[in-house]
Amino acid sequence: MPFAAGGSSGSGDAAASGPLVVPANAGGADGTVITYGKADAPHTLEVYEDFRCPYCEQLETTTGSTMQQLADAGTYKIEYHLATFLDQGLGGKGSRTALAAAGAALNEGVDKFKQFHDVLYANQPDEREDAFADVNHLLDLAGQVPGLKTDGFVKAVQDGTYVPWAQQVNKAFDKSGVTGTPTVRLDGRKLDVFAGGAPASPENFTAMVRQVTG
Repeated sequence: MPFAAGGSSGSGDAAASGPLVVPANAGGADGTVITYGKADAPHTLEVYEDFRCPYCEQLETTTGSTMQQLADAGTYKIEYHLATFLDQGLGGKGSRTALAAAGAALNEGVDKFKQFHDVLYANQPDEREDAFADVNHLLDLAGQVPGLKTDGFVKAVQDGTYVPWAQQVNKAFDKSGVTGTPTVRLDGRKLDVFAGGAPASPENFTAMVRQVTG
């Protein structure tokens, strides 16, 4: 069962009120969409997630590699729409801080973002803990992505450079009409990626994709 989305998370810390800096490689009309895969792919898989969402973690660690393989093969491109609503529901700022760090990774390259995205889910804390709020912990995890920890990346994470962007990304999520995470749509059609409380298997996910793409 997907996590139900609540309202926006707000914070009065200094980084949150800083200037809006949009990462290189961000897409969409307002720079809030992250696209992975071939730009001319014939289909689009929209993935709505929150880095603190345990159901997103289950889906990513079960079927995420298959989702990526189909994108790498050119079946579709993936558009990530990320949220920070769990910070409000659970307290803390781990979703937003992780998303801002992911923005710093995106600034280094889409592949770096994707690898860091996967590392975050592979190391997701219990949602009641706010471990992702610790930038030093996020930097330690970034060490698992070869070549990610450039001086620019480290400074951006430490300074919260992309925190205002993370807030803008969450606002776009709020306006999307999506009511829970994970939500996955292929060419606008919602895929049943959670059934009976369990994430879709790689085989079932692939079958759903084939049903839509023919």
